[in-house]
Amino acid sequence: MRSTGRAIVARASTSAAACLFLATLTCGAAQAQGNTYVMKITTPTIHAALDQYGRNFAAAVEKDSGGRIKGQVFPASQLGSIPRQIEGTQFGSIQVAIIPPEFFVGVDQRFEVLAAPGLVSSMEQGQRITANPQVLKLMLGLGANKGLRGIGLFIAEPAEVVSRTGIRHLADFKGKRLRIFASEFQSVAFQRLGVTPIAMSPSDVLPAVQQGTLDGAVFGVQLLSGLHFYDTAKYVTMTRHSGIFAVVEVSKKWYDSLPTDLQQIVDRDGAKEALAINPQAVQILDDARKTWLKGGGELIDLPPDDQAKMLQIMGSVGDDVAKNNPLVKAAYQVIKEAAQQAN
Repeated sequence: MRSTGRAIVARASTSAAACLFLATLTCGAAQAQGNTYVMKITTPTIHAALDQYGRNFAAAVEKDSGGRIKGQVFPASQLGSIPRQIEGTQFGSIQVAIIPPEFFVGVDQRFEVLAAPGLVSSMEQGQRITANPQVLKLMLGLGANKGLRGIGLFIAEPAEVVSRTGIRHLADFKGKRLRIFASEFQSVAFQRLGVTPIAMSPSDVLPAVQQGTLDGAVFGVQLLSGLHFYDTAKYVTMTRHSGIFAVVEVSKKWYDSLPTDLQQIVDRDGAKEALAINPQAVQILDDARKTWLKGGGELIDLPPDDQAKMLQIMGSVGDDVAKNNPLVKAAYQVIKEAAQQAN
């Protein structure tokens, strides 16, 4: 409506009073009708907690805005690889990205602190961590100077390892080439198990496993089941070495274009739905495990001694990695203390 108004005024050759009259009519019509804002939401997952949050958030914002914001959810990396999704959100072509925070390390290295192994022992503990005010203040503020506005944080599921051949004992990790999230915490942790870790976007993993470039990958069962990964690699070792979290980042460029009342709705609904997704995430996880087994996949638990030894080997990774960067060290300390309080 604004561009139409400018065009009308530009073409007008009548008096200044006539121009002003036309512009006033145009402005009045725009205010009466209200602008409609498109909110494209991107996630790398399908049939998982991340895209379910996206649908919940889109519905809540559309309802609370009276239809002035129209949400569109694009799961399974339909809008590009994760790096492209992040760039699109920074530049404003995508309005909301719901992605594990480790993938934002190119924006700020502190985004990866939640990936440190040994912090999360259960979904319930992970939910208490993401409700911690200090954690929220830290994680949601990291992209503020890089075109991002954090509005929500939640845990989706535990991290596991999918592989072409079953990893049934700790010694089976040795020599494997595994895809990891873009996190030094993960790379160091798996190097200590004798693994060659390779950071890779989820959309590139399936063909790499099919071609034998990778032996497996760090993933969550939700994404694996949603992509029918069991047709290629049917073994999931339930390592539970860390949690897979999701941060909800809004394009600051888009956010700043919104009227104040709509900004408040986006902020409020983002935080509200991050809490509301918690029971759904647990149910989605349970359903994903059933789907995995129904599809012919196998879920493997390491022997108790091996599981304990693995966590012991990984236990010092957080402190060892964080000490090399004062900002990361301070951020990791916030997460570590919140995890201890949440036990």
